[in-house]
Amino acid sequence: MSIWTPHGEHDVPRDENSGSQPQGEVGGPPGFDDLSPEEQEQARIMAAELAEVRKRLSETPAEDIIANHAMGIYELAAIHLSGQPPSIDEAKVAIDAMSVLLSGLEGRLGENENVLREALQQIQIAFVQISQQEDIRDEPQPEEETDGI
Repeated sequence: MSIWTPHGEHDVPRDENSGSQPQGEVGGPPGFDDLSPEEQEQARIMAAELAEVRKRLSETPAEDIIANHAMGIYELAAIHLSGQPPSIDEAKVAIDAMSVLLSGLEGRLGENENVLREALQQIQIAFVQISQQEDIRDEPQPEEETDGI
């Protein structure tokens, strides 16, 4: 498994004991006994996989996980800005969320922080440019005068 950060993709180490086999029996939620044996086994495997993902997440620095989410917010803003027509209000929400996240965690995002700040600046510039283009398109066009024809 790997995780993306602004500095590239990083492998998350796997334990040698990990795999698709659950390390312990998974007790079932209500209705578990109503499942077929195949469905129960599938549920056990899914629960074991979820436990493995949770374990890997707990071993990954929080600053990397947060940076990954911040870049997801950046991508969301870019998607809204690239639509035809652009969704200016939706992009603004995403950009504001990224800005609040970075300002609230200033100095705590490690090596990712500078890249995230640069990404925020770039998406803010794109927002201003696209907003201005949309304002120009929305302005009423002057009607051409006719000479009584």
